[in-house]
Amino acid sequence: MFQIQMKTASKLIIVLMCVATGLQIGCSPKNRTSKQTPTTNTKVENKEQRVQVSTEYGNIVLKLYNETPQHRDNFIKLVNDTFYHDLLFHRVIRNFMIQGGDPQSKNAQPGQQLGAGDIGYTIPAEFNNKLIHKKGALAAARQGDMVNPQKRSSGCQFYIVQGQVLDSARLQMIGMQNGISYTPEQIAVYTTIGGTPFLDMNYTVFGEVVSGMEVIDAIAAVQTMPGDRPMKDVKFTITLVKE
Repeated sequence: MFQIQMKTASKLIIVLMCVATGLQIGCSPKNRTSKQTPTTNTKVENKEQRVQVSTEYGNIVLKLYNETPQHRDNFIKLVNDTFYHDLLFHRVIRNFMIQGGDPQSKNAQPGQQLGAGDIGYTIPAEFNNKLIHKKGALAAARQGDMVNPQKRSSGCQFYIVQGQVLDSARLQMIGMQNGISYTPEQIAVYTTIGGTPFLDMNYTVFGEVVSGMEVIDAIAAVQTMPGDRPMKDVKFTITLVKE
Protein backbone atom coordinates (compact mmCIF):
# COMPACT_ATOMS: atom_id res chain seq x y z
CA MET A 1 0.00 0.00 0.00
CA PHE A 2 0.99 3.61 -0.46
CA GLN A 3 0.91 5.59 2.73
CA ILE A 4 1.65 9.02 4.08
CA GLN A 5 2.79 9.28 7.67
CA MET A 6 2.08 12.34 9.77
CA LYS A 7 4.44 13.09 12.66
CA THR A 8 4.93 15.69 15.32
CA ALA A 9 8.42 17.01 15.96
CA SER A 10 9.10 14.25 18.49
CA LYS A 11 7.02 11.20 17.58
CA LEU A 12 4.69 9.60 15.10
CA ILE A 13 1.13 10.70 15.87
CA ILE A 14 -0.82 9.35 12.90
CA VAL A 15 -0.10 6.36 10.68
CA LEU A 16 -2.29 6.58 7.63
CA MET A 17 -3.52 3.11 6.68
CA CYS A 18 -4.84 1.96 3.28
CA VAL A 19 -8.57 1.52 3.87
CA ALA A 20 -8.76 1.68 7.62
CA THR A 21 -7.42 4.66 9.61
CA GLY A 22 -5.49 7.78 8.80
CA LEU A 23 -4.46 9.17 5.48
CA GLN A 24 -3.71 6.31 3.09
CA ILE A 25 -2.98 6.42 -0.57
CA GLY A 26 -2.66 2.95 -1.90
CA CYS A 27 -2.30 0.34 -4.52
CA SER A 28 -2.90 -3.39 -4.38
CA PRO A 29 -0.04 -5.50 -3.00
CA LYS A 30 0.48 -7.28 -6.32
CA ASN A 31 1.88 -4.10 -7.86
CA ARG A 32 4.01 -2.77 -5.00
CA THR A 33 7.31 -1.44 -6.33
CA SER A 34 8.15 -3.99 -9.02
CA LYS A 35 6.64 -2.27 -12.02
CA GLN A 36 8.43 0.66 -13.59
CA THR A 37 7.28 3.96 -14.99
CA PRO A 38 6.06 3.60 -18.58
CA THR A 39 7.84 5.45 -21.34
CA THR A 40 6.08 8.59 -22.50
CA ASN A 41 6.63 10.65 -25.60
CA THR A 42 5.45 13.80 -23.87
CA LYS A 43 7.68 16.73 -24.80
CA VAL A 44 7.96 19.43 -22.20
CA GLU A 45 9.70 22.72 -22.81
CA ASN A 46 11.86 24.43 -20.20
CA LYS A 47 8.88 26.57 -19.24
CA GLU A 48 7.00 24.98 -16.35
CA GLN A 49 3.78 23.26 -17.45
CA ARG A 50 0.64 24.30 -15.61
CA VAL A 51 -2.50 22.28 -14.97
CA GLN A 52 -5.91 23.29 -13.69
CA VAL A 53 -7.83 21.32 -11.08
CA SER A 54 -11.51 22.17 -11.51
CA THR A 55 -13.89 21.67 -8.56
CA GLU A 56 -17.25 23.01 -7.43
CA TYR A 57 -15.34 25.07 -4.88
CA GLY A 58 -13.35 26.82 -7.59
CA ASN A 59 -10.24 26.18 -9.66
CA ILE A 60 -6.69 25.43 -8.55
CA VAL A 61 -3.80 26.09 -10.92
CA LEU A 62 -0.63 24.10 -10.32
CA LYS A 63 2.79 24.41 -11.91
CA LEU A 64 4.83 21.23 -12.36
CA TYR A 65 8.52 21.39 -11.55
CA ASN A 66 11.07 20.68 -14.27
CA GLU A 67 13.42 19.51 -11.49
CA THR A 68 11.27 16.37 -11.15
CA PRO A 69 10.95 15.33 -14.82
CA GLN A 70 9.68 11.77 -14.31
CA HIS A 71 6.85 12.86 -12.04
CA ARG A 72 6.11 15.85 -14.29
CA ASP A 73 5.95 13.79 -17.48
CA ASN A 74 3.86 11.04 -15.90
CA PHE A 75 1.37 13.56 -14.52
CA ILE A 76 1.07 15.30 -17.88
CA LYS A 77 0.51 11.97 -19.62
CA LEU A 78 -2.29 11.06 -17.22
CA VAL A 79 -3.88 14.48 -17.67
CA ASN A 80 -3.70 14.13 -21.46
CA ASP A 81 -5.25 10.66 -21.17
CA THR A 82 -8.15 12.20 -19.15
CA PHE A 83 -7.26 9.89 -16.25
CA TYR A 84 -8.06 12.68 -13.77
CA HIS A 85 -11.59 13.26 -15.06
CA ASP A 86 -14.33 13.16 -12.43
CA LEU A 87 -12.26 11.59 -9.66
CA LEU A 88 -12.67 12.48 -5.98
CA PHE A 89 -10.58 14.06 -3.29
CA HIS A 90 -11.26 10.92 -1.33
CA ARG A 91 -9.23 11.75 1.79
CA VAL A 92 -9.24 15.17 3.44
CA ILE A 93 -7.52 16.08 6.71
CA ARG A 94 -7.78 19.66 7.86
CA ASN A 95 -4.43 21.34 8.56
CA PHE A 96 -2.69 18.50 6.69
CA MET A 97 -3.67 17.89 3.07
CA ILE A 98 -6.27 16.95 0.47
CA GLN A 99 -5.70 13.72 -1.44
CA GLY A 100 -6.89 12.34 -4.76
CA GLY A 101 -5.97 10.23 -7.76
CA ASP A 102 -7.51 6.89 -6.79
CA PRO A 103 -9.09 5.54 -10.01
CA GLN A 104 -11.61 3.62 -7.89
CA SER A 105 -13.06 6.94 -6.73
CA LYS A 106 -14.72 7.51 -10.10
CA ASN A 107 -18.41 6.67 -9.67
CA ALA A 108 -17.67 5.42 -6.14
CA GLN A 109 -20.68 4.46 -4.05
CA PRO A 110 -21.54 6.46 -0.92
CA GLY A 111 -19.56 5.15 2.03
CA GLN A 112 -17.25 3.07 -0.16
CA GLN A 113 -13.75 2.91 1.27
CA LEU A 114 -11.21 4.46 -1.07
CA GLY A 115 -7.47 4.88 -1.23
CA ALA A 116 -6.33 1.46 -2.47
CA GLY A 117 -6.62 2.16 -6.20
CA ASP A 118 -3.55 2.23 -8.42
CA ILE A 119 -2.43 2.41 -12.02
CA GLY A 120 -0.03 -0.54 -11.98
CA TYR A 121 3.39 1.11 -11.76
CA THR A 122 5.52 3.32 -9.53
CA ILE A 123 7.95 6.19 -10.16
CA PRO A 124 11.48 6.54 -8.76
CA ALA A 125 11.81 9.12 -6.00
CA GLU A 126 13.03 12.52 -7.19
CA PHE A 127 13.92 14.20 -3.91
CA ASN A 128 15.26 17.73 -4.03
CA ASN A 129 16.08 19.70 -0.89
CA LYS A 130 14.96 22.88 -2.66
CA LEU A 131 11.43 21.50 -3.08
CA ILE A 132 9.67 21.43 0.28
CA HIS A 133 6.22 20.60 1.62
CA LYS A 134 5.11 24.20 1.98
CA LYS A 135 1.42 25.05 1.88
CA GLY A 136 0.23 24.42 -1.67
CA ALA A 137 2.90 21.82 -2.48
CA LEU A 138 1.87 19.04 -4.88
CA ALA A 139 3.41 15.69 -3.93
CA ALA A 140 3.13 11.99 -4.71
CA ALA A 141 1.96 9.31 -2.30
CA ARG A 142 3.90 6.09 -1.92
CA GLN A 143 4.06 2.75 -0.13
CA GLY A 144 5.59 2.65 3.33
CA ASP A 145 9.27 2.09 3.94
CA MET A 146 8.86 -1.55 5.02
CA VAL A 147 7.82 -2.62 1.52
CA ASN A 148 9.27 0.34 -0.36
CA PRO A 149 12.72 1.25 0.98
CA GLN A 150 13.50 3.15 -2.22
CA LYS A 151 10.51 5.43 -1.49
CA ARG A 152 9.13 5.07 -5.02
CA SER A 153 6.01 7.12 -5.71
CA SER A 154 2.53 6.03 -6.67
CA GLY A 155 1.95 6.31 -10.40
CA CYS A 156 -1.32 8.20 -9.94
CA GLN A 157 -2.18 9.22 -6.37
CA PHE A 158 -1.18 12.66 -5.14
CA TYR A 159 -1.88 15.16 -2.41
CA ILE A 160 -1.86 18.94 -2.07
CA VAL A 161 -0.57 20.31 1.23
CA GLN A 162 -2.59 22.62 3.46
CA GLY A 163 -0.50 22.15 6.59
CA GLN A 164 -0.09 24.72 9.31
CA VAL A 165 2.32 27.39 10.47
CA LEU A 166 5.19 26.20 12.68
CA ASP A 167 7.41 28.11 15.07
CA SER A 168 11.13 28.11 14.39
CA ALA A 169 11.97 25.87 17.37
CA ARG A 170 9.67 23.09 16.20
CA LEU A 171 10.93 23.42 12.64
CA GLN A 172 14.52 23.17 13.83
CA MET A 173 13.67 19.99 15.76
CA ILE A 174 12.03 18.44 12.69
CA GLY A 175 15.05 19.37 10.60
CA MET A 176 17.41 17.76 13.09
CA GLN A 177 15.35 14.56 13.19
CA ASN A 178 15.29 14.30 9.39
CA GLY A 179 18.82 15.53 8.77
CA ILE A 180 17.66 18.62 6.89
CA SER A 181 19.21 22.09 7.12
CA TYR A 182 16.56 24.57 6.06
CA THR A 183 17.60 27.80 4.36
CA PRO A 184 16.49 31.15 5.81
CA GLU A 185 14.00 31.42 2.94
CA GLN A 186 12.51 28.00 3.69
CA ILE A 187 12.30 28.80 7.40
CA ALA A 188 10.44 31.99 6.54
CA VAL A 189 7.97 30.02 4.43
CA TYR A 190 7.24 27.43 7.10
CA THR A 191 6.92 30.01 9.88
CA THR A 192 4.63 32.37 7.95
CA ILE A 193 2.76 30.35 5.30
CA GLY A 194 3.06 26.88 6.83
CA GLY A 195 3.23 23.35 5.51
CA THR A 196 4.16 19.81 6.54
CA PRO A 197 7.96 19.75 6.90
CA PHE A 198 8.01 16.29 8.52
CA LEU A 199 7.35 14.87 5.02
CA ASP A 200 10.36 16.57 3.41
CA MET A 201 12.82 14.22 1.66
CA ASN A 202 10.45 11.32 2.25
CA TYR A 203 7.80 12.01 -0.39
CA THR A 204 8.51 13.58 -3.78
CA VAL A 205 7.27 17.14 -4.18
CA PHE A 206 6.78 17.83 -7.90
CA GLY A 207 4.70 21.00 -8.15
CA GLU A 208 2.93 23.79 -6.31
CA VAL A 209 -0.22 25.90 -6.32
CA VAL A 210 0.08 29.18 -8.19
CA SER A 211 -3.55 30.23 -7.75
CA GLY A 212 -6.56 28.91 -5.88
CA MET A 213 -5.10 28.44 -2.41
CA GLU A 214 -8.47 29.46 -1.00
CA VAL A 215 -9.95 26.42 -2.75
CA ILE A 216 -7.53 24.16 -0.86
CA ASP A 217 -8.70 25.73 2.39
CA ALA A 218 -12.37 25.32 1.44
CA ILE A 219 -11.97 21.64 0.58
CA ALA A 220 -9.87 20.97 3.69
CA ALA A 221 -12.71 22.38 5.81
CA VAL A 222 -15.45 20.01 4.58
CA GLN A 223 -17.05 17.52 6.93
CA THR A 224 -15.60 14.03 6.69
CA MET A 225 -16.61 10.51 7.65
CA PRO A 226 -14.45 7.94 9.46
CA GLY A 227 -11.58 7.24 7.09
CA ASP A 228 -11.42 10.93 6.15
CA ARG A 229 -13.63 10.69 3.07
CA PRO A 230 -15.76 13.85 2.68
CA MET A 231 -19.40 13.32 3.58
CA LYS A 232 -20.31 15.10 0.36
CA ASP A 233 -18.19 14.02 -2.60
CA VAL A 234 -15.57 16.53 -3.73
CA LYS A 235 -15.15 15.80 -7.41
CA PHE A 236 -12.36 17.18 -9.59
CA THR A 237 -11.09 17.16 -13.17
CA ILE A 238 -7.54 18.11 -14.19
CA THR A 239 -6.71 19.66 -17.57
CA LEU A 240 -3.59 21.23 -19.08
CA VAL A 241 -3.35 25.00 -19.12
CA LYS A 242 -2.44 26.04 -22.64
CA GLU A 243 -0.44 29.24 -22.90
